[in-house]
Amino acid sequence: MGPQMHRKSLILVPFAALALTGCIAKTAVDVVTAPVRAGAQVADWATTSQDEADRERGRELRRREERLGELHEDLADLEEDCLDGDDEACREAVETRREIDALLPTIPVEPES
Repeated sequence: MGPQMHRKSLILVPFAALALTGCIAKTAVDVVTAPVRAGAQVADWATTSQDEADRERGRELRRREERLGELHEDLADLEEDCLDGDDEACREAVETRREIDALLPTIPVEPES
């Protein structure tokens, strides 16, 4: 290696050192910020999961309310048939009333306005 080649190498060394320093700094920033980014992702997942859970609870509550409405309609029809002397309707009315009684505690009461 001649003297001119040696000078070019000496000139390139500081640039290489700066480039390496930049890579090290970038890596250091990535290492430091990784837990923060991971924590933010976990918070996003938790929020999404909570939102999904809230929506599912709402859907389940609506299903129970719809079922309760259907049971009340069935009960009215069965009681009418029972009063007309249909013994099977009387038995079914008792079973329907039991299902209503079991379902009622699972439906929150709306506060009065």
